[in-house]
Amino acid sequence: MNLYQRLENETQKERAYLVSSPVIRRCFAGDVCLSDYIAFLSQAYHHVKHTVPLLMATGAALPDDKEWLREAVAEYIEEEMGHQEWILNDIAACGADKEKVRNSQPAAATELMVSYAWDSIRRKSPLCFFGMVFVLEGTSIALADNAAVSIQEQLDLPRNAFSYLRSHGSLDQEHIVFFKNLMNKIEDVEEQNIIVHSAKMFFQLYANIFRTLSQDTAIQEVA
Repeated sequence: MNLYQRLENETQKERAYLVSSPVIRRCFAGDVCLSDYIAFLSQAYHHVKHTVPLLMATGAALPDDKEWLREAVAEYIEEEMGHQEWILNDIAACGADKEKVRNSQPAAATELMVSYAWDSIRRKSPLCFFGMVFVLEGTSIALADNAAVSIQEQLDLPRNAFSYLRSHGSLDQEHIVFFKNLMNKIEDVEEQNIIVHSAKMFFQLYANIFRTLSQDTAIQEVA
C-alpha cells in the first residue's frame, strides 16, 4: 500500500473527529452566524501566517537524499506566499477590523497546533510537516467550497469575503494531486509512519480549533 492510501485509510477516526465538530455540522445545517465565520477566519490567520516559515524550516532540515522533496517545498513556498493577507481581507469584507485580528493572540487550540508543527519538525523529522499538509489541504478540498456557498447564502456576504475558502476548495485539486504524487515516492516504512502519525495528530489539533471557536472571543477581537 502506498503512503497516500495509508494516509486515507489510517486516519479515518481522526478525520471523523474533525468533520463532526459542532460548528462544521451547524454550518452545513444552515445554522451559522457572522461571528462564527469571523472566529474561523481569525484562527485561520493565526496558523496560516506560519505556513511559509514552516515550509522554509522543513526545506532547510530535509537531508540530501530528499533534494527532490526540497524542490517541491520551494514550489509550495511560492504558491503559499501572502495567503494570510487574503484572510485578513476576507475579515474586512465581513465588516470587521482586520488590524485587530492581525494584532490579536491566537486561541489556545490554534497556538497548540502551531507549536506542535514547529516542535515536530525540529524534534522529530521535517517529514512531520507533510502530515499537516495532508490534513489542511485534504480537508479544504472536501469542505471549503460547500462551506463558502452555505455561509454566503446564510449571511448574505459579498463574494470577496471568501477568497481564502474558495482558493482552498475545488480549485485546489491540482495541489492535492501534486501532494499525492510526492507522498507516493516515499517508500521507506519508517518515514511513512512518521507522516501518518503526524497526520493523525494534526487532524485532532485542527479539530480542536473548530471545537473551541468562541463567538464571544471573535466579537471581542473584531469589535
